[in-house]
Parts: sequence; structure tokens; C-alpha cells
Amino acid sequence: MIARDHYTPGPATGAQVRKDGDKWTLVLVRELRHSPEKVWQALTDPAQLREWAPFDADRSLGTAGIDVKLTTVGAPTAQVTETTVTRAEAPMLLEYNWGGSDLRWELERVPGGTRLTLWTNIDRRFISMGAAGWHVCFDVLDHLLTGNPIGRIVGPEAMKFAGWQRLNAGYARQFGVEVPGWLTNAAKH
Repeated sequence: MIARDHYTPGPATGAQVRKDGDKWTLVLVRELRHSPEKVWQALTDPAQLREWAPFDADRSLGTAGIDVKLTTVGAPTAQVTETTVTRAEAPMLLEYNWGGSDLRWELERVPGGTRLTLWTNIDRRFISMGAAGWHVCFDVLDHLLTGNPIGRIVGPEAMKFAGWQRLNAGYARQFGVEVPGWLTNAAKH
């Protein structure tokens, strides 16, 4: 097992933003060395979500039309989103809403594994932070799928890891946004 204390996020890559009117969408892409079926299980199974995602699910996300409670992890107070899975086409497409943001997960079989793409609408003020947060979640997901889990790293805890500020600043530069001063100060504590 890789020690969690030695985890450092890689470079700020694999993300882009799209603007359509007042709506901002963050798009993150990660190549994983695992089959779409294995990645699908990690995206839908509550036990696996507890290992890497920024929320807990009270039931599987793998069936369209099912109602699920998603509880944000790492927030100062519990934030529960009651959502309905709008699309679940195993193992290629999953859509639902979490905390007011629509999430669309696309899994594409590629040589050697899966190209995982997350589309999520996001407030412009939180684009670099959202990209950095999902980047860390994807790193943790990759460790989990490889059989070397390092445990979920989300919210304020993620900001304490070496390299998180660099990652956040890198995405901010790519997207042409500023990192809020409160965020820079919060990560130092």
C-alpha cells in the first residue's frame, strides 16, 4: 500500500472549461488502466464511492430512475442532496445531480483501459478549486482500482496535501481565473 502521507497530486492536466451563456462546465478526462465495467462499479457502488468520491451514496447509482441521497463529505455541516439518477447506461454513461450541479460521467473503452470523462456545471468562482478537487479524487480512484487504496481525500483535507496549491494554481492559470485569497490562506492552516 502506498502511504497516504507520500501522496502528491500530479500536474494540472486533463481539464477544460466551457462557457455557454452564464453556464460554466468543467470537463475532466482521465485515462485509467481498467475496464469500463470495473470503473463503472467504482462510480456506482456506495462502498467504492466511500473510498474516493467527495460524497457518500445511500444506495447504488447504477439504475436510472432510482432516488439516492448523496451526503457531501468534508463539509463543515452535513449537506444532503436527494437526487434521481437520470441516466444509467452501464458501463458507459451515468448522469445525476449533486448539490445543484449536474454530473455526467462518460466511460469509453480505449486500448489498455477506459477514458473517463466527467462533465459538471460549476460556479465560475470555484472552477480551479473544483478541477483540483476532482483531480485528487481521480488520483485516489486510480489507486483504489489498482489495488493500492490511499483513502478518500476531499474538502479541506485535500488542500493540506503537498502540491494541492500548485495544482489549484495551475488550473487557475489554464482557465484564466484568480485563486481567491481566502483559499490560499485556508490551505496554509
